[in-house]
Amino acid sequence: MITFESWNELQDQVPDFPADSETKGALETLQWAYDTYGEKLVYACSFGIEGIVLIDLISKVKPDAEIVFLDTHYHFKETYETIEKVKARYPELNIRMQQPEMTIEEQAAEFGADLFASNPNKCCEIRKIIPLQKALAPSTAWISGLRREQSESRANTNYLNLDKRFEKIKVCPLIHWTWKEVWRYVTKHELDYNVLHDQGYPSIGCAPCTKPAFSMDDIRAGRWSGSGKTECGLHTTNP
Repeated sequence: MITFESWNELQDQVPDFPADSETKGALETLQWAYDTYGEKLVYACSFGIEGIVLIDLISKVKPDAEIVFLDTHYHFKETYETIEKVKARYPELNIRMQQPEMTIEEQAAEFGADLFASNPNKCCEIRKIIPLQKALAPSTAWISGLRREQSESRANTNYLNLDKRFEKIKVCPLIHWTWKEVWRYVTKHELDYNVLHDQGYPSIGCAPCTKPAFSMDDIRAGRWSGSGKTECGLHTTNP
């Protein structure tokens, strides 16, 4: 089995998933991943538009799959509403709300109010990175909705990746999908999605750190606007 520990030895055994299939290799990647890792595979989902596509595809392969949402307690109400709609549509899915150890009040007492503004990296560490570490601890691999088109830092993402931060295999089924193809799939299958996407938010994270994006050349432009920060740290190459 391809694991973090065996990656160097077995990476040449990574299957050649068909990028020209109907789902651009996504369904084939998911089928292989669940066949290989079974209950040791978890999907960390933000319930953005890519997540909606992945959840629908995952439901076709493993209807009772485990899905983890990092509940930072800073999310938009529309995001929580989207999660409830997904639960209703896919009742067999095991959707787990992963909580940070600190409440917002405890965090403010230790680091000051609005840490997301004064030190966004620390805020992401407390409310996203550490909770995901705990959520992934029992797993061998995890699924992510990264697409190569999303940003320059994601342009070289493969179907299977060595995740050095969390010491797991990271499975990215949607790497070849374009923004238009994501939306075409959602529309074709009449899937519920976060209504903020219709209000100029292509990428949706925590409410204080997410603004509408004004350029489709960089669909993550609304995240941490004006701070120089472009990633929360979950997908950086190294810790």
